[in-house]
Amino acid sequence: MVVFEKPKALTDAVLSYCPGCTHGIVHRLVAEAIDELGIEGKTVGIAPVGCSVMAYNFFSCDMIEASHGRAPAVATGVKRALPDNIVFAYQGDGDLASIGLCETVSTAARGENITIIFINNAIYGMTGGQMAPTSLVGQVTQTSPYGRDPKTQGYPIRICELLATLDGPAYLERVTVNSVKNVKRAKKAIKKAFQNQIDGKGFSLVEVLSACPTNWGMTPQKALEWIDEAMIPQYPLGVYRDKEA
Repeated sequence: MVVFEKPKALTDAVLSYCPGCTHGIVHRLVAEAIDELGIEGKTVGIAPVGCSVMAYNFFSCDMIEASHGRAPAVATGVKRALPDNIVFAYQGDGDLASIGLCETVSTAARGENITIIFINNAIYGMTGGQMAPTSLVGQVTQTSPYGRDPKTQGYPIRICELLATLDGPAYLERVTVNSVKNVKRAKKAIKKAFQNQIDGKGFSLVEVLSACPTNWGMTPQKALEWIDEAMIPQYPLGVYRDKEA
C-alpha cells in the first residue's frame, strides 16, 4: 500500500534550490493542489526571473517563461485568451514586489481571475542576496551591510495589506511553511486559491513566508526559527481578503 508519493504534477527533475530553501515545499503544495483538483491537463504556470526561473523543469503542467516582474501581465494574457484554463504565476519578492509591483497592483485592481503564489523570503535570492522591498528594518544584506535603514532605504512593503486596499482581489492570505502545522495551513490556502479560479471568483494571491538560509547566512534550522522570530512579527499570518467570507 502506497502511503506517500510524489505528486503527479511534479516532474522527476532534481530541484535546484539551496539546502534548507523552502521553495521545494511550496512546489509540492502547488502540485498537490493541482493533482487533487484534477486540473493538470488545463493548467498553465508562469515562471518569471528569480530563484524559481527553472520552475518549468519541475512542474509537469504547461509552463511559460516571463520577463522579470511581468508574470501577472503574461498570466492575464493567457487567461483572457484561454479563459477555461487555470493560470498561476509563481513569483519571488524581488520579482513581484519590486520590478513587477505595477503589474501586481494593476492585475489585482482589475480582479483578473488568476492565482499568484508569492514567495517572500525578504531578500533577492538568485542574484546574491541584495536588499529586497520586503527586507526587514535592520536586516543585513549585500546592499545594506549595516542593516536596512528606513531613513535612506524606506520600510518593507507588505503586499497582502497593500492589495487589501483594492476592490479587485477576491482572496489574499499570508502563510508560512516553517512547521508541519504551518505547511498544512499553507496547503489549504493554496488549494483554495486555485479553487477560487475554477469557480470564477477572481484574483487570488497566497503569500508564503519562506526561508533563504544561504543568503541569510543561517543554518536551515535557524532560518526556520527566524521566520517565527523576525518575519511573522513584520508580516502577520492570516487572511487579508476573502470575498466569499
